[in-house]
Amino acid sequence: MEKAVFYQVRVVGEQDTLLNNTGTHYFYQTFIQGSVDFICGQAKSLFHVTITLAENWGAIAAHHRNSAKEDTGFSFVNCKIKGNVFGEYQCYGKGSNRTGRVEWSKNFNSEEAMPFLGRDYINGDQWLRLQ
Repeated sequence: MEKAVFYQVRVVGEQDTLLNNTGTHYFYQTFIQGSVDFICGQAKSLFHVTITLAENWGAIAAHHRNSAKEDTGFSFVNCKIKGNVFGEYQCYGKGSNRTGRVEWSKNFNSEEAMPFLGRDYINGDQWLRLQ
């Protein structure tokens, strides 16, 4: 879908709940709940939403760009986020400037980020079939 508006939609899941991969989207008065990278993809989207982290932990978004010149990204504006921590780790590019962030957001160091980086974070040993 090249362009779409999602108004008063409820999206609930765990990992990769909302694959926001192509096009341009506006999410307005929408409820999104998940745990791990539950908003992911390569689209260009604006979110005015309520976001709930399942069990008060999780990673909200994972966005991938092939280059800094791509006109893509996720913008979260005036969102209500229900959970314990909003953090960033090793972010780079124009959007990584932390000036103006809310005071409760964190820029994780390696030690603080470690619990969120491995398969243990998603209880992978219970369902991933990796050798």
